[in-house]
Amino acid sequence: MEFTVQVSAPYRLWARAVGPLDAPPLLLVMGANANALTWPPALVERLATRHRVIVYDHRDTGRSTWAFDEHPYQITDLAGDALAVLDAAGVARAHVVGMSMGGVLVQLLALDHPDRLLSATAFCTAALGAGLAGGTDAPALPDPDPRLLKLWQQFTDERDREAELDWRVEHWRLLNGDVVPFDAAAFRAMEESCIDHAGTHRNAAAHARAGQDGLARGDELGRVRVPFLVVEAPEDPINPPPHAAYLAGLIPSAKLVTVPGMGHALAPAVLDPFADAVETHIGSVGPG
Repeated sequence: MEFTVQVSAPYRLWARAVGPLDAPPLLLVMGANANALTWPPALVERLATRHRVIVYDHRDTGRSTWAFDEHPYQITDLAGDALAVLDAAGVARAHVVGMSMGGVLVQLLALDHPDRLLSATAFCTAALGAGLAGGTDAPALPDPDPRLLKLWQQFTDERDREAELDWRVEHWRLLNGDVVPFDAAAFRAMEESCIDHAGTHRNAAAHARAGQDGLARGDELGRVRVPFLVVEAPEDPINPPPHAAYLAGLIPSAKLVTVPGMGHALAPAVLDPFADAVETHIGSVGPG
C-alpha cells in the first residue's frame, strides 16, 4: 500500500507499507540523500513476513517533495517526519530501524518520543554529538575514510545518467568496505531502481546541507529506556569502530551486536546476519 504524508509545507512524503495488516509495525528509516528503494527488497520481504514494514522517502529524495533550496530545514525536522509517517499509517507504536542518518533520527525519537517506539535499532551511525552527527562533544573518534572524503567533493557535480550510475557504484564500493565481496551489478541495479523511482538521476545532497542544530545531545542518551540495539559494522568507512561501541555505551538499555565484515552498505552477503540480529532484538521485546 502506497500513501502520502503531509509534513511542513510544502513537503509531502511518499511512503509504502507491506506485510500483514495485523502484524507488529516496523518503520525503516534510511540514511542521508537516499530514498526508500535503497532498502534491499530481499530484506524488506523477509522482515515483512512477520511485521507490517513501512518505508518512506525523506524530503528531497525519491517521490517526496524536493524543495530544500527554497525551504531549508534542520536534520531534527526529519525525526518529526518519521512520526508523521507513523501517524499517517495509523500506527501508535512501532519498532524502528535506522541506518546512518536514519540511526541519528532513531536516537532523537528514543529521546523525545519513547512512547511511540516499541524498540529501536541503529546501525552504521554515530552517536548524537559525535562524528558527523552534530559536533565535537564526544571523545576523539575516527573520521571517515579519506578516500570517501575525496569522492564526496564530487557529490553534486553535473553528470549524465550513466556517469551518475558509475559514480554511485564507486561510492558503494568504498562504503561496502574491503572484507565482504562487492557485488557491483547488484548495487547498480539498486541505483537504477532508485533513479527510476525518483524520476531523476540528480542528487540535491540536501541532507548534507541541512542544519545540525539540536544534534549535540549525546549527554542525554543516558536517559533512554527504549529497548535499543546497536549493530556494529566493523568495516564501516564512515563510522568505523569504536563508533558503535561508543553509542551503545551511552544508552543504558542498549545491546551491541557485530555483523562480521559489514561496511556502510546492505550488501547481499550481510543481509541474513543483519536481519537475524534485528529479528532477535524485536522478538525479545515482543509485539507491544
